[in-house]
Amino acid sequence: MKSILTNIVSQDPLHAMWLNTLSFMENAGARKISACEDRELTDLMQLKHAAEEHRHAYYLKKQIGKLDVSGFDHYLLNTMLGGRESMQYLHQLDLLTCRYLKNTFDLAGQELKYAAYLFVTYAIEVRADALYPIYQEVLTEMGSKVMVKSIILEEEGHLEEMIGQLQHFHPDWQHHADHVIALEQQLFDRWVSALSKEVDQEILPARAN
Repeated sequence: MKSILTNIVSQDPLHAMWLNTLSFMENAGARKISACEDRELTDLMQLKHAAEEHRHAYYLKKQIGKLDVSGFDHYLLNTMLGGRESMQYLHQLDLLTCRYLKNTFDLAGQELKYAAYLFVTYAIEVRADALYPIYQEVLTEMGSKVMVKSIILEEEGHLEEMIGQLQHFHPDWQHHADHVIALEQQLFDRWVSALSKEVDQEILPARAN
């Protein structure tokens, strides 16, 4: 992943597409959290998570302004990396997780939505806890003006909060969380493969010139 990110950060157009992709995915996460909210029983933690994910999406989009690029006002497919794998990543994880939780716990309706929120958010925070520090390391090494340190700190806090909520959900939460992590790993591997192919297609012609 570090090699891919190094190639991405080395070219402003690719870097802008990467930031736009991350912004899209953070925004998709915020929308998923909001969609899981109960009209009457939504708690402070869910509101906090949705607000912070929206802020991450905004922050990452604003970071594009530090690069010598234009045309990244929206989340159009040709302004992001990873194609459909990026756009469907969270949705696919949510569907797979809901299917697993429904079959395992016989959940439905709002109970299923809330359980999916807990496990999907946990899996995504585990991934963010691994991905953002690598990205920041590359940014620092390459002297980029872009920074994601503030996001790293908040994602670490989210992960701790989700663990606390999952402990209340089920005494054997880790076993079920590991299953969701495995589902996410499959999606992540496909996403990285799509990223790698796309970045290589852009990097090789640039180096030849």
